[in-house]
Amino acid sequence: MRVLIAGGGTAGHINPALAILSIIKQRDPDAVFLYAGTPGGMESKLVPREGIEFAPIKVSGFQRRISPENIVRNIRTVHYLIHSGARARKIIKDFEPDIVIGTGGYVSGPVVFTAQAMHIPTVIHEQNAYPGVTTRMLAKKADGVMLTMEEAAKFMPGVKYDLTGLPVRKIFDNMPERAQAKRELGLDENAPCIFSFGGSLGAGAINDCAIALIKWEKSQDKPVSHIHSYGKMGHDTFVSRLTEAGIDPQSDGLIIQEYIHNMDTCMAAADLIICRSGASAISELEAAGRASVLIPSPIVAGNHQYHNAMTLENAGAAKVIEQKDLTDELIVDTVKEMIHDPERLRELETNAAACRISDTADRIYEVIQRAVKT
Repeated sequence: MRVLIAGGGTAGHINPALAILSIIKQRDPDAVFLYAGTPGGMESKLVPREGIEFAPIKVSGFQRRISPENIVRNIRTVHYLIHSGARARKIIKDFEPDIVIGTGGYVSGPVVFTAQAMHIPTVIHEQNAYPGVTTRMLAKKADGVMLTMEEAAKFMPGVKYDLTGLPVRKIFDNMPERAQAKRELGLDENAPCIFSFGGSLGAGAINDCAIALIKWEKSQDKPVSHIHSYGKMGHDTFVSRLTEAGIDPQSDGLIIQEYIHNMDTCMAAADLIICRSGASAISELEAAGRASVLIPSPIVAGNHQYHNAMTLENAGAAKVIEQKDLTDELIVDTVKEMIHDPERLRELETNAAACRISDTADRIYEVIQRAVKT
């Protein structure tokens, strides 16, 4: 099988694409792959590292806010749009794929649309509860539409789809028990453990929450452990802020790092997780079966993180706090109430685990095989 896949702009589109390629490779070792992406995007660096051939195609999105700089960007976007169809057609004609798969981002548009016009089977994968513009545009003519969350279907009435879930890293298949994970991390087995993170780049709101929570935790008679990843955003400021607050970042019960390399162990140790609500985070919370406080990023397309977060809250698996409502007092009160109610935490964990789709890889491959045979 010859597979052309397109997706880019953010890790949220690239990682699922790479995961889908891995799923196909495991079941069809002779499959040949080509990845179409933007030459300046993250995919141009991540994809070649995986040993996958990369085909560049220049595509960008329109800027809605009017400014001299954005006017220039929009002129460039129009130029790319005019030429993207021809470039996509050349990529497809040269590679001769059996199927074209889109995982979102602007680059998926011209590649999948051109493949549909050339009567080549196409499949798209939507990661979020609120589908992007590209997904909604392509779904009607796609031979397969794969959704991570059922809620996305209501924004695409009349479109046939398969609920496949989102591929998660293999590390979540063999997570240690909570007590064992705490021992591995050098944390008190009997103390509740909070794990907060804002992704590899970090998030200012999550870092602020962590500062407020750690101050509160250190004032308690009974120990509370805390693991926090401050990301690149907090590289120059987070540790100094803790120190200025009179807290030793190396003190017992604290693990403070820029980036978490042992995510499975940290999530296993956690009694409560505080994070954003990108599709990958939601799927990993489900895979780990962990209670969470979700603070959706307000600056993403279509406010999709809010929709993602609400899928877990509506399932009784998480508490959602919108960033506009967030205060130090609110996050401390929320966490205090939750960790002092172990029965509620276990209920949230059970409900989160129940949301997981455990056979995602099989479902995805089935959709692809069905499309190729049409």
